[in-house]
Amino acid sequence: MTTDQPSTDVDLTDLELKIGGMTCASCANRIEKKLNKLDGVEASVNYATEKASVSVTAGYDPSLLIAEVEKTGYTAELPPSDRDTAAAAPDPGEAPEDAELRVLKQRLIGSAVLSVPVIAMAMVPALQFDYWGFASLALAAPVVVWAGWPFHKAAWVNLKHGAATMDTLISVGTSAALIWSVIALFLGTAGQPGVVHPFELTISRTDGFSHIYLEVGAGVITFILLGRYFEKRSKRQAGAALRALLDLGAKEVSVLRNGKEERLPIEQLSVGDEFIVRPGEKIATDGTITSGTSAIDASMLTGESVPVEVSAGDHVTGATVNAGGRLTVRATRVGSDTQLAQMAKMVEDAQSGKAEIQRLADRFSSVFVPVAIAIAVAALGGWLGAGFPVSAAFTATVAVLIIACPCALGLATPTALLVGTGRGAQLGVLIKGPEILESTRRVDTIVLDKTGTVTTGKMTLVDVVNAEGVPRSELLRLAGGLEDYSEHPIAQAIASAARAEVGPLPTPEAFENIEGRGVQGVVERHTVVAGREALLNERSMPLDTHLAGAKEAAEAQGKTAVVVGWGGQARGVLVVADQIKSTSAEAVTQFRRLGLTPVLLTGDNTTVAHQVAREVGIEQVIAEVLPADKVDVVARLQREGRVVAMVGDGVNDAPALAQADLGLAMGAGTDVAIEAAEITLVRGDLRAAADAIRLARRTLRTIKQNLFWAFVYNTTAIPIAAFGLLNPMLAGAAMAFSSVSVVTNSLRLRRFQGQ
Repeated sequence: MTTDQPSTDVDLTDLELKIGGMTCASCANRIEKKLNKLDGVEASVNYATEKASVSVTAGYDPSLLIAEVEKTGYTAELPPSDRDTAAAAPDPGEAPEDAELRVLKQRLIGSAVLSVPVIAMAMVPALQFDYWGFASLALAAPVVVWAGWPFHKAAWVNLKHGAATMDTLISVGTSAALIWSVIALFLGTAGQPGVVHPFELTISRTDGFSHIYLEVGAGVITFILLGRYFEKRSKRQAGAALRALLDLGAKEVSVLRNGKEERLPIEQLSVGDEFIVRPGEKIATDGTITSGTSAIDASMLTGESVPVEVSAGDHVTGATVNAGGRLTVRATRVGSDTQLAQMAKMVEDAQSGKAEIQRLADRFSSVFVPVAIAIAVAALGGWLGAGFPVSAAFTATVAVLIIACPCALGLATPTALLVGTGRGAQLGVLIKGPEILESTRRVDTIVLDKTGTVTTGKMTLVDVVNAEGVPRSELLRLAGGLEDYSEHPIAQAIASAARAEVGPLPTPEAFENIEGRGVQGVVERHTVVAGREALLNERSMPLDTHLAGAKEAAEAQGKTAVVVGWGGQARGVLVVADQIKSTSAEAVTQFRRLGLTPVLLTGDNTTVAHQVAREVGIEQVIAEVLPADKVDVVARLQREGRVVAMVGDGVNDAPALAQADLGLAMGAGTDVAIEAAEITLVRGDLRAAADAIRLARRTLRTIKQNLFWAFVYNTTAIPIAAFGLLNPMLAGAAMAFSSVSVVTNSLRLRRFQGQ
């Protein structure tokens, strides 16, 4: 990104705390404020993930952070390290999140069973037998006291710290409904035989002490527990993609020790160890194949469905599946250094962060609860001042308290981020942080590095033109055998293609590398020369018309023509090129649909660049650019008023990726490029860049939809309740529904499909 970071000599350490006891966004905001008041601490607390991301000076004692959170009335702990987790018992029992969900479900079922008859009696006058109010009290009291205990406990803790949250609103509202009903039953006329009252959507303004509100207390607790249960379960589903990513890795590995196989836990694997991967097994960690050939299925990690052929010397990634033969692999990265662990860390960091739009919502929620309480008090005073009965004023007050809970505001952004970034990980798209979403919305130009991004970055034999009377197989065998002794990428491309077509290649009896011009040697008693046309001309092997035309046609297309001759004659032309990826043209089409102008950026000559651009459909080409000048090209486009995204994969792309408004790095590229970019594309398919931009834009759109609904709900529902147009029980149902609807809208992102 172009934003300059202030320089600092202070070493910072990033910590993560798992926070317990939060029930709404205002809780998260309180903890965040408390932590940020500490010297040398910068914290961000996420309600949806229930985590605090904290930056502190090196050597800072984490126990001070935990103590500060606990003083605020919540719990905090450092997450266990990978080693601690591995050392835990094989059967650790029920996860804390599952236990919390189970207890919540028990309270919900108990509350629902007791509340249904209470609500039925209040709504249907025919069910209101003599002394029905006392029966309602017997059923409703356990709901308000036992099922609602978490709300009352949290409200009391907050009160001791001089704060108010949504728990305060629920606790005060339902407790007041219960206490009012007890007074009306025992001291008023509500408990007398024959007293009935119909259920009304609005507030009755003439009922005095003959009215009870037990259905309000029981119904509100039940509806809110129902909303919280679905919210918790949905949040678990939203984080399922990250948990699935973490579970992808192998749990055990067959390590070669002293020539023997040992089956060990994955945590005991070290860099440099060699291990065996049998067909159908997961590759234990990142490594290099030392022997064997196979096909690797990386679909669960990259979203790419086609298995990749591998052999000795190729790099493989942990958690991918060996779909073919037996492999021996030397571990190059283990534990938190592996690509899988780094992917999971990037996703988790993105989910724990906050977009700027969320910070606005947090500031709103932090003042919203006190304002809601003030509005409730004002409603009480207004109704009493207007001469209405105390019961009517009380009912309007409770309705305001119940409906004012800003849960939906707190969930609007983090749930969409949870689902969006998790779905991205499943598709091989890693978004580093929530602030990236705003960048994707504004981007109008996408700069594509050619080599390794639009093209494969690997030279390939694309055409074989043999002279009359020369068999294609003989040309490939002799040229391939000679080129196999050269380390040049063009030579290796010819040798590899020849070996694939004609089988084992002959060994040269003599070999000479002619610097910058070609190679020559003796292969099967033939003195073979391969290289530039000038090299063959020096040896009196001119091209005939057919071969000369083939060479000129290849070079006109920006390809490399290698001329081969022996026995005093030119025998053929081998055409080598950096092949364009089969999906690049489709990706460029998708960029245009997204409203982006594609620009091809390369250090290659203009002829090659324009040929590649024509094949994929790019009109604007910037060629013959030195690696150090790529960043200047991006800066120039920005000065022209463009908002630039850059896609690259090499070390020389890193400065340009950092300069761009949005940097996208191919995951198959270098670590430097990936570090400099905001989005990493795990698979080497340019269409993933279009998927990344579409997913980021859709996630941002979902966040805005959520926030719009939450703001509209809270700003319109409170006046309706204050004017007595909403029964408190219906207010509780509406509040619960608002949270569930926001989470459900976010979960729609799980259906996002890449193109």
